[in-house]
Amino acid sequence: MHQPTQSAKSWTLDNVPYGDVDPSMVRDQEHLFYLVTAASFIEIAADLYTDNLIQYFDGDQEVVDWLENKWKPEEVRHGYVLRDYVAHVWPGFDWQAAYDGFFQEYSRMCTVDEFEPSRCLEMVARCVVETGTSTFYQAMSQLTEEPVLAGIVARIRADEVGHYKYFYRFFRQYSATEPPGRIKILAALKRRMIEARNDDAECALRHAYAIRCRQGDPGFSSFKELMSTLGAQVKRHYPVDMAAKMLIKPLDLPRALARLLQGPVATATKKIML
Repeated sequence: MHQPTQSAKSWTLDNVPYGDVDPSMVRDQEHLFYLVTAASFIEIAADLYTDNLIQYFDGDQEVVDWLENKWKPEEVRHGYVLRDYVAHVWPGFDWQAAYDGFFQEYSRMCTVDEFEPSRCLEMVARCVVETGTSTFYQAMSQLTEEPVLAGIVARIRADEVGHYKYFYRFFRQYSATEPPGRIKILAALKRRMIEARNDDAECALRHAYAIRCRQGDPGFSSFKELMSTLGAQVKRHYPVDMAAKMLIKPLDLPRALARLLQGPVATATKKIML
């Protein structure tokens, strides 16, 4: 992984130094093109997802305010930062056409009906999602030597870990008044892990691949080959121990038991989520 210099640490996601990007370090790395592009689609589409969450949590003003004023702006900002990176390094790619196709399909799948039956368990599901995003960006940080991209994904990862902490806090607040019990929490964890098995990512990648093919430079001979290559790349660097710790936390297990289960949960996570 690239280690940023001290001066490189001074910028934020609001003033990314795209002019410092060295396209030659990343332009021919097709796996990074697809990972960054797909991530940009999903993050920007958080705009729609947040509206659904706000509808679901209507009446809980603290949660609604945080979703509207903190979570949504940060998620969408992630997406636009990644979009601008794609535009800088791969300027010939028709990002908008690919995103439009993705959003048309994604918006049909993204409904309130997909949420958990209680607000407490939905917060568990949110913890799973934030576990997935933060660990994904951790893995991506290991896949690039280009300093600006490394800096972008490190900053996004930090935001996603912060989001996890908020959702976990809201989960604790709900569980204090409507404790669901560990069996239901475990079921929600498992359910969301299976659902998070890259359904959104596959949709995003498919639309990016379709436009890349239309422009005559898909980079891979088939979509199946693309998915296989990306899966292998991410799996090689995926922080399973980090994921296991984050997934176990809502179960509120005794420390010794949590440590004992971390290994098996890490193994299960690798099988289910990757």
